[in-house]
Order: sequence, then C-alpha cells, then structure tokens
Amino acid sequence: MTNLLEPLISSLASHIGAASTLGLMPTPESLLDSLGSFATLGLIAIIFAESGLLLGFFLPGDSLLFTAGLFAAKGDLNLAVILLGCFIAAVAGDQVGYLFGKRVGPSLFGRPDSKIFKQKYVAQADAFFQRHGAKTIVLARFVPIVRTFAPILAGVGKMRYRQFVIYNVVGGFVWSFGVILLGYWLGNVAWVKDNIEIVLIGIVLISVIPALIEILRHRNEAPTPSA
Repeated sequence: MTNLLEPLISSLASHIGAASTLGLMPTPESLLDSLGSFATLGLIAIIFAESGLLLGFFLPGDSLLFTAGLFAAKGDLNLAVILLGCFIAAVAGDQVGYLFGKRVGPSLFGRPDSKIFKQKYVAQADAFFQRHGAKTIVLARFVPIVRTFAPILAGVGKMRYRQFVIYNVVGGFVWSFGVILLGYWLGNVAWVKDNIEIVLIGIVLISVIPALIEILRHRNEAPTPSA
C-alpha cells in the first residue's frame, strides 16, 4: 500500500498546499455557514464527492463530519438526517468510485507518464487489494486523500465486487456515524466550544495515523539488501 500511496500523496500534497495558501479551502464551520438553509444538502453532496469523485480529494471530510455533529448539538442541523444522509452518501460515493475505476480506470490511469497514476501503481493496487482489500476499504475512510482513491483503485485492481460492497458499507457506517456522533457528544463541552480550531486540527492529525502505521510497517518489513 505504501508504494501506491506515497507517490500519490506526494503528488497531491503540493496541490492541497497551494489551495490552502490561496484561501480556496474554507474552514468546515464557514463552509456550513455559507450554505445556510442548504447546509444539510451541501454536507451530503460533499461527502459523496470526497468518497467517489476523483476531484473531491481535497474536501475536508473528517473535520466536516465532526463540525456537522457540533452543529447538530446546537440544534442547527438535524442529527438523524445528517447521520443517514452522510452514511448513504459515503457508501454511494465509494460505489461510484469502484465502478469508475473498474470501467474507466485502466484506460484513464494506465499511461506510464500519468502525473498521478502510473501503470506500476495499478499493478501494485491489484496485488494489494487481493491481499488486504477489506482492511484497505475500511481504514481508508479515516485517511484524507486516500479515502477518495481507495475505491477507484479497488476497481482498477479488480477487487471482488461483493467483498468491496460489504466492507464499503461497514467502513461508511463506522466513519459517518462515528465522526458525526463524536462531534455531537462533544458539542456541549465548554472547552470544545472555545477551542474548535484546535479540536479540528486534532481530528485531521488523528485521521492520518493509519497511513503512518502502514508506512512504518512497510519500512520495517522491507527486506534489507544482501551484502
């Protein structure tokens, strides 16, 4: 997985940094506030885009779900509606991503000179998903950028559809319900209200822990060259 994700993340990091510098990435609070009465629909649409659309990798999924939970705690959003809506959007988005990768991926990303994907990445994705497909689809939900590309690469790598659906539903449920309810339950804590920016930064940092674990594990397991 590391061989596949490290060049991918490296390639995309510059684009995300540029967007942040130019102010093109609003905070989750300002984003939901700007949507006004359409905040629920906008939230669901963003979760769908980040889960299944190739251009949605830069969207703030974790922090947005957490912030939606905070808004629900204040009564600004309906908790039941956003839980169900975001769960369906997350699952549907990954389904679209899988089908996109299966039908279009090889022809779109198979060129050796592709800026993001190369043929070796597709081959590595196929091998990885044959061995660790279930774990990838669930854990990828909590890793920014990776969650957008995991279902696409699952389709490119020919992961069995039935297996993908099962773990897509499990991952989508744990991610959407878990992060929203965490924000909801913490929404009435005074310290959280007064330090929302710190809390959101912490959520982002925690979300990359699975990727860091995979990188460290891969490096520890890498064979040492013989003398």
